[in-house]
Amino acid sequence: MTRPRFPPAPPRALRRNLIRFGVAAVAVVLLQRLLSWANAFGQHVDTDFGMPIIMVAALVVYALLVAVPFMPGVEIGISLLLMKGAEAAPFVWLATCIGLTLAFLAGRYMPYPWLCSILSDLRLGRAADFLDRVQALPAEARLGALTQRLPGRLGTAIARFRYIALAVLFNLPGNSVIGGGGGIAMVAGLSRVFGTWSTLFTIMLAVAPVPLLVMLVGPEVLPWTN
Repeated sequence: MTRPRFPPAPPRALRRNLIRFGVAAVAVVLLQRLLSWANAFGQHVDTDFGMPIIMVAALVVYALLVAVPFMPGVEIGISLLLMKGAEAAPFVWLATCIGLTLAFLAGRYMPYPWLCSILSDLRLGRAADFLDRVQALPAEARLGALTQRLPGRLGTAIARFRYIALAVLFNLPGNSVIGGGGGIAMVAGLSRVFGTWSTLFTIMLAVAPVPLLVMLVGPEVLPWTN
């Protein structure tokens, strides 16, 4: 039997994992503090000047949260649409596109050896071995390796229409359990089977329906207003 290339994590991996989790926790706290600061800042400045500032700050925080897997960024976007309606819709759409693009690029340019090291430290040796095997494959072979375990013709269909599948996942209700938009975009980038410009175009179309409806009909079209 072939021995795994990435053995179980040694005891020192615990320290590295704690550092990583600590950095992630600090990043989450900083994002939350940034949102709180933006809200507080908007309450202490002149209304004519403060509203644009608070909107820009909220959109920046929203874009950052959208880019982070499992973070509730969508709720901020919905809140902005409810508060400002059609006026905010184009900016919410743009911020969503920026956040998802950042997540995709982060995954696309994430070094495989570094990720394999993290998976090994987390005792996910089989996942680390799989990534190590597929990283050297050309795009088509990598796509086949990623979809070969799907049943029947599903793998072939997803491989062929992968950009449509990506758009569907972005709009899938409850997708937060699989990482949210940021997590989905990051995994898409990590797979290295999605072209950068094609993915950007997919993101722009996939996130457009809700802001477009708000622009055309108004915020009352959102189910949260009923």
